[in-house]
Amino acid sequence: MLDIQSLRNDLDAVAARLASRGYTLDTEAFGQLEVERKNLQTRMQELQAKRNSASKQIGLAKRNGEDASAILAEVATLGDELKATEEAFAAVQQRLDLWLMSIPNLPHESVPVGKDENDNVEVRRVGVPRAFDFEVKDHVDVGAPLGLDFETGARLSGARFTVLRGDMARLHRALAQFMLNTHTGEHGYTEHYTPYIVNSDVLYGTGQLPKFAEDMFRVERGGEAAAQAQYLISTSEITLTNTVRDSILKADELPIKMTAHSPCFRSEAGSYGRDTRGMIRQHQFDKVEMVRIENPANSYAALEEMVGHAENILKALELPYRVITLCTGDMGFSAAKTYDLEVWLLKHRTRTARFPAAPTAKPSGHAACWPASRTKTARTSWCTLSMAPARPWAVRWWLCWKTTRTPTAASPSRPCCVPTWAARTRSAAKLAERQTKKPEHMAPVFLC
Repeated sequence: MLDIQSLRNDLDAVAARLASRGYTLDTEAFGQLEVERKNLQTRMQELQAKRNSASKQIGLAKRNGEDASAILAEVATLGDELKATEEAFAAVQQRLDLWLMSIPNLPHESVPVGKDENDNVEVRRVGVPRAFDFEVKDHVDVGAPLGLDFETGARLSGARFTVLRGDMARLHRALAQFMLNTHTGEHGYTEHYTPYIVNSDVLYGTGQLPKFAEDMFRVERGGEAAAQAQYLISTSEITLTNTVRDSILKADELPIKMTAHSPCFRSEAGSYGRDTRGMIRQHQFDKVEMVRIENPANSYAALEEMVGHAENILKALELPYRVITLCTGDMGFSAAKTYDLEVWLLKHRTRTARFPAAPTAKPSGHAACWPASRTKTARTSWCTLSMAPARPWAVRWWLCWKTTRTPTAASPSRPCCVPTWAARTRSAAKLAERQTKKPEHMAPVFLC
């Protein structure tokens, strides 16, 4: 939620910055709410002052043996009006808060202005995608013999759930362990294990509610008829960020650097019939998060550093990628600035959607893997690692390792293989046994 003082002090400037990202701020609605709020606040203060004065008169009258019935009646009337005014003020304040929570974040001055993904700016490319001279398979056909089981997942839980078994399950675990070991051992983060179910007020703190309520899985406790609403987390950034909720931190305690591996749950509301093949859009998936609590003055420097930490993972896995800065029109709701690290994934016909940072009540940053996608007419496509401060003092990042590669000029229509990662001369299973070691021995193994 934006700082309301920025709206009160320079409404036109805020409206102009929001317009650069395609959002029209209803300045008239804000003005009306502010007038109503101020009038009610002024009336409350007047009634409180009158009641306090009358209470003193009652005490004085009783000490002097005088009749205080008239003053008592006046106090009772004042009390009723004060209660009604306080309730009206609270209702207006709630409307104002809900309106503020519907406003996207202000873009940083360094973000390029644009309408959509066509206006994004490429920063750099690292690595060269491999080309192949034979017909290739997508990740579904490659993964099925190795333990990627969509049929059983659907039978257990419905569409968009997957079972991993054997080498696929070990590879899944090894990748998460490798990322955690890298972030804790080389990048200075502290590993956390957090709950997968949270209270609703926690989600307001990081911005999933109220805007993204339809994308969440809500849960109920058995035997508690009036229990507080709770939700399955869509990212452990939610819990990591809220570890410092309602806390005042000393400057010398910063930065706080946290990482966690967790399952994440998204209902994918509105995605019926889209990306039904494979693991591109799932209800349950795992992510390794990075969250940083930063001094506001250091937040954008920390963002650049976290981009480097994300890149280190891709370099270690020898995955070709590029870094782009999203324009104002392509950034997510809560992002102030977003870097996408787009990674090549082969033989896929959609482009994965970016999920920039959600608003947060505390400075934070995070890494995520979302296998969601939106249709795009292209033979192959990208997946993204997004680096986006949720506020001017917050930094975070996303990591997704399931993406596609675009045909190169040298092979404009040549199909590609789906890469899985293993030791150069070892099976994928051996990777799990060596996940604690620095991955110089790792190289892509293309299974077709």
